[in-house]
Formats: sequence, structure tokens, C-alpha cells
Amino acid sequence: MNTLFDKIWDRHVVQIVEDGPTQLYIDRLYCHEVTTPQAFDGMRERGIKPLRPAQIVCMPDHNTPTHDQDKPIEDPVSKKQVDTLAANAAEFGLTHYGMMDSRNGIIHVVGPERGLSLPGMTIVCGDSHTSTHGAVGAVAFGIGTSEVEMVMASQCILQQKPKSMRISVEGKLDRGVTAKDVALYIMSKMSTSGATGYFVEYAGSVVRDLSMEGRLTLCNLSIEMGARGGFVAPDEKTFAYLKGREHAPKGADWDKAVAYWKTLRSGDDAVFDREVVYDAADITPMVTYGTNPGMGMGICSTIPALDSVPGSGQASFLRSLNYMGFEPGEKMLGKKVDYVFCGSCTNGRIEDFRAFASIAAGRKKAPGVVCWLVPGSWMVKEQIEKEGLDKVLEAAGFEIRQPGCSACLAMNDDKIPAGKLSVSTSNRNFEGRQGPGARTVLASPLTAAAAAVTGVITDPRTLM
Repeated sequence: MNTLFDKIWDRHVVQIVEDGPTQLYIDRLYCHEVTTPQAFDGMRERGIKPLRPAQIVCMPDHNTPTHDQDKPIEDPVSKKQVDTLAANAAEFGLTHYGMMDSRNGIIHVVGPERGLSLPGMTIVCGDSHTSTHGAVGAVAFGIGTSEVEMVMASQCILQQKPKSMRISVEGKLDRGVTAKDVALYIMSKMSTSGATGYFVEYAGSVVRDLSMEGRLTLCNLSIEMGARGGFVAPDEKTFAYLKGREHAPKGADWDKAVAYWKTLRSGDDAVFDREVVYDAADITPMVTYGTNPGMGMGICSTIPALDSVPGSGQASFLRSLNYMGFEPGEKMLGKKVDYVFCGSCTNGRIEDFRAFASIAAGRKKAPGVVCWLVPGSWMVKEQIEKEGLDKVLEAAGFEIRQPGCSACLAMNDDKIPAGKLSVSTSNRNFEGRQGPGARTVLASPLTAAAAAVTGVITDPRTLM
């Protein structure tokens, strides 16, 4: 019996090249400002237009400042990239949600919340975290610039079919343990290359219990363990989330769509190339201690001893700890924090700000800690204000900024200074990811909030 991945993939096959790749039809192409200029230039040089412009949506997010978006961007490089995307979208007749547009935000937040990403779709973007959209039951993956041009021109892409893996998380999560912790735990077990060559279906009681925001977080991080992408079979929770969204089907079309979406599941006798099962009881709030997302541990644990690391990996392990200023065998609890960032396509949704506010309520931001709270879209910012979370956060000394990728990566004004330690809800802790010389600890919004109000890495369960 075919897996769900097989069902969606096979439905989109245009042709299979003998001894070569598959020509796969793509339902939705997302374009942001960083990876598309060369693709548009290539189209222009060849004198061709996008085959299906209605299937392409453009918006800036990486280079957008998170303050004063109504004014010209000060950084010349960022300004050029954002302006170039707007000009290209206008020239090629593509949908474009620019800065200050109520539909703008991080592309991987806006797609699902606007109903642009739907079950059974194939979705691509020139960005590795495109796997986020898999949470709605789509096959979504990142592509390169030349592939962006290929999809624009033909609405198809040439791809080798990945192998299939099912990761099941069974049981019930403890208090204070979030989808981000589940993802960091899986990566700590799988390593950053453990799912290379696979497309992952997330399953099990924990995944079924996760909210849609939680599933989006989980799928977002699939790429960080080497997977081509990750997704969750659509269910009643998915349908409830999508119903009434701007681009979701309406009326009789909705009923017809849901009838099809209900068929999108792996059969009971589906065979995966690899199966992995984890127990929810083993997962606690997580933090990273190194310079890749797989270097994670339970917040109350200690950094591994050198002799627990295989000999071939000891040099890179020590180099990573040296960069972070940590030692083998140390605890992370109590380490002084300089910056806290809550946002990104990983944790920039309404549920994440509810979680942050639940810890901040009735407390004050720790002196000396710089905090950037950045919604993933204008829709999220509006919801924060509607629920009064902004007032709760302001009373605690925090400020809600304007939407954008912000401090997830050093491509806009929100950079962590060299040597400073940041607790971040984003997806990558590579050297220099948040700014040259910046040190990043990845964590959930609850753990980030706990650090923000105490000034040190703190188990959020002690504040709940």
C-alpha cells in the first residue's frame, strides 16, 4: 500500500525520465526577495513569462526591518532586494504582498494562514524552511534559484523521488513541553544528517494532539535533520484551521475539497523505507548548547562529556563548544542571557506569543536583557492586539515589533552583537547565523520567555 507521500507525489508526476529524475507538477511557488532576482533575470534573458502566474505569490521577509516599515529601508542592500522583488512581480504580473500590506509577513507563516497552502498540494520556495507548509498535509520543499526559474517557466520541476520515513511520537507531552521541544529532541536523536534522502511523515498520538501551529513548527524543522521535507496527514484539526481562510475553497468547492482531503492518509499497511518511534515521556523542555540544531539536550541535563562523543566528531564538538564559550559536562541552567528573540517561521505564530505572554504576565523583563518579539505576519500582530497580549507584554516591559524574519538570520537590522548570548525561538544556531560572532541557544517560546524575565537560562516549568 502506498504511503501518503506516494499518493501526493504520484498524482503530480508529469513524466519520469528514464534513468533520470521525475518531472513533477508544482501547485504553488512562493518567492521572497533573496533567492529570486537571478531567476527573474533568467526569464527576462530568455524572453519568457511565467506559465501560470496565478500559482505564484511573492513577498519580502528576510530583509524587511521590524520597525518603521512605512519609511524607506535604510540599509542599501536590503532596500535593493525588497525593491527588486516588487519591480519583478509587477513586470511579470505576479501577486505581491509588499511591506505594510496587511497580507505581508514571513512567507511560511502567511501561506497557511491565508489558505494559500492546502492539503495534497506540491509547494516549493527558494528557501529551506518551505517544509513548514507540510503541516497542512502538503508535499513542500525548498529549491535552488535555477529551480525557481524552472518552476516559473513550466510550473514543473525535475526531482529525484526521496525515500519515505515515518517518525511517530507516542504518549502525552508533559506540562511545559512544546512542539519546538519535540522537534529539538528528535534532532538530538537523529543528528543533523539522520534523515538525509528522506521525506518524513510525522505521526503518533503526540502529533495528532498538536495544534496546527505546533505542527507547523515541527514540519518547519524537518530540514534541520537533513530531510527533504516533512508533513502531517490532514485531519479534522487541519480542516477546521483552513475553513474560511481567504484562499481556501468555499461552499460546494469546500465540501468537495474536504472529501478529497480525507483520502490523504497512509494506509494501515503502508510500507516506509524507515520507521522511527519516540516516547513523549522522554521529552522535556530542550535547549541547544552547540552550533547546529542537533546539539540539543533537556534543559536540566548537562552538556555531554567529551568521551561520550565518537572520536571522529570530537574535534568539531570541541570547536563548537569553544565558539559558544561552554565546557563539556556543564549545565546550561543559570547561564547569563543577553538577548531573547521570539519569532521566525518556526515560532512566530499566535500560539507562540500566547505562550510567551503566559510566562511574562505579572513579571518584568530582566534588566539588561534585550528582547525582540516579532510576529510572523500582520495577521498575527493583529491577533496579538485583539487578544490583549500586547498589553500584558508591555506591562512586563516588552514591545511587539513589526513582522519579518528579524533576528533569525543576520540579513536585516536585528543582529545579535559578537559574543552576546541569545536565546532564540528560531531554527538555526550556526556560527554567525544571528550576527557575526553571535552565540545562539535554540529554545521554545516558553523557555525564551523564562530567560527574558530571569536573565538566565531557566526551566520554564518553574515559572508556570
